[in-house]
Amino acid sequence: MAITAKDVAELRGRTGAGMMDCKKALEESGGNMEKAVEWLRAKGSAKADKRADRKAGEGVIGSYIHHNGKVAVLVEVNCETDFVARTDDFKELGKYLAEHIAAASPIAVDKDMVPAEKIEAERRVFVQQVRESGKPENMIEKIVEGKVDAYYRDVCLLHQAWVREPKKTIGELVKEVAAKTGENIQVRRFVRYQLGEM
Repeated sequence: MAITAKDVAELRGRTGAGMMDCKKALEESGGNMEKAVEWLRAKGSAKADKRADRKAGEGVIGSYIHHNGKVAVLVEVNCETDFVARTDDFKELGKYLAEHIAAASPIAVDKDMVPAEKIEAERRVFVQQVRESGKPENMIEKIVEGKVDAYYRDVCLLHQAWVREPKKTIGELVKEVAAKTGENIQVRRFVRYQLGEM
């Protein structure tokens, strides 16, 4: 199948990837636009993973205040250069993250930021629940591990399903923007204020 310049331009418009990458993706997927998008996302994620150790010292503070004035969020999102920090895509990411944090109330950015004592307390509760449900003793540890993983998906920002597009995690959203900008992007920290809560 012949790949036209119009096809390449359409794919570029949908993904923000470079012209040559779009052409290659369409060739690899036999001209199928959806498969080409998936191919680019997979390649972009792989590239983003390789960039993860590069220093991200620039960025923005994304903010959100709920319309009723009772919930507010500040989130620090970092990238490598001031140029990327000023792009609309990057600023929009900060806005989306702040909005998501207001709605989903995560307690940490990632698994390693959840206090160990919190995880141990949850683990004890899960063990008790599984024992009381009558599951065999040899299955308890595996079931509890599954519950701990589910707990991380509930409380860790990067593992949560994005409120705007639940089929995508926040971690995947960040990787997509990293692939688009060509830089290492990290969510450094956030604070969520709710009226009446400490």
